[in-house]
Amino acid sequence: MMWIVFALAVWAVGWRVNARLAAGPGTRITGLAIPVIFGMTLIAIWEGMVRGLEISPVLLPAPSMIALRFAASTDILWEDFVQTVIKGALSGYILGCGSAFAVAILVDRFDFLRRGLLPVGNFVAALPVIGMAPILVMWFGFDWQSKAAVVVVMVFFPMLVNTVQGLQSSSAMQRDLMRTYAAGYWTTLLKLRLPAAMPFVFNGLKIASTLALIGAIVAEFFGSPIRGMGFRISTSVGQLALDLVWAEIVVAAIVGSAFYGGVALIERAVTFWHPSQRH
Repeated sequence: MMWIVFALAVWAVGWRVNARLAAGPGTRITGLAIPVIFGMTLIAIWEGMVRGLEISPVLLPAPSMIALRFAASTDILWEDFVQTVIKGALSGYILGCGSAFAVAILVDRFDFLRRGLLPVGNFVAALPVIGMAPILVMWFGFDWQSKAAVVVVMVFFPMLVNTVQGLQSSSAMQRDLMRTYAAGYWTTLLKLRLPAAMPFVFNGLKIASTLALIGAIVAEFFGSPIRGMGFRISTSVGQLALDLVWAEIVVAAIVGSAFYGGVALIERAVTFWHPSQRH
């Protein structure tokens, strides 16, 4: 009962503090403090409710138990991080987004490619990763190469569609102005169309940053060496080691947020001139 009262008290205090901060002037400090306080409040409520209701760790471990398992398993978590994120997700992300950007230039240059490839891209993008992953694992083997292949398939077409749309975003008046300066296709592309496409390109990169980690983890469910985040989650569930499962989820959440945030910071530096960055 004491833990339930503690959870309710934390909820009330967190609500009041966040409401007061949100009602005040919006500064960078308050913008950072509100989500931090909100997150800490949720963790405290989680801890109190799990302990107060005596929920089995097999169903839902307490945050303190997850933190202890996290601290005790840093070597395992690091090995899984390298296998899944560095080898699988990051390599597939670079290959998929880089090739999609290059193909988008060709699609923009040759209209028949746009009419033929984009509908196929929409079809492939709609395919579920759980259906593609076993096939690619059989083609490329059980190591990180098959995970990178799954990531390439997942990120290629979202990146392609966004880049093609961005290359077409410059207005007819702007392109006519470039022609009056006797600018050819490549000069117009480098000086006008690529800069105008950058917000769309970074939108594709941000979408791909979330898809890459998901694809690499899911692909490991269908075959992996004895390491990797997806492999660890799958085997730990079978062993009822839910604290290790949640530790892997924490790592995935931190990595995904950092990956997305890093792309967003680069976007802000590159597209500082765009209205979406003026706030």
